[in-house]
Amino acid sequence: MNKRDLELFEFFLLPGYVFFNVEPSLLSTVLGSHVAVSLWDQKKKQGGMANFLYPTTKPSQAATSQYGNVAVQHLVNMFLEEGTKLKDIKAQIFGGSTRESPECRQVAKENILVAKKVLIKLRIEIISEDVGGQMGRKIVYNSLKNEALVYKVSDLRNSDWYPYNPEGDRAR
Repeated sequence: MNKRDLELFEFFLLPGYVFFNVEPSLLSTVLGSHVAVSLWDQKKKQGGMANFLYPTTKPSQAATSQYGNVAVQHLVNMFLEEGTKLKDIKAQIFGGSTRESPECRQVAKENILVAKKVLIKLRIEIISEDVGGQMGRKIVYNSLKNEALVYKVSDLRNSDWYPYNPEGDRAR
């Protein structure tokens, strides 16, 4: 490794979780109807991601990062706690696809909408989005450069979760 190379902390983000690290990180996740929002502090070159399954919840006892309104706000708060200014945060949105039932399509659509609604309310600029459709996504996000690779797949397989879930035929 030469002195220009930088070691990135690698992390696999499961659905319903939020990740932020002040150190440069390489985040990966797999998406179907759920949505991932990546945030990036353009001044500090720091990033993070929230991956949520459902759009909104109101009761405080159910307020977990499985819900978009909670997860996105929590990720923003993590940045603010590190001294980031809202005007320095940029966002990308991924996911919200489905070939399933009308109910699942509605959840996917609402997941996309709640991500946008929270970001717009906070006046965070959405600089990129890859949402909707019928194909799942594998995302690899570089928090140092705010770069994302999006692999679209027609069927999420257990190998898509490798090395985190190497057993079985299909991811559920």
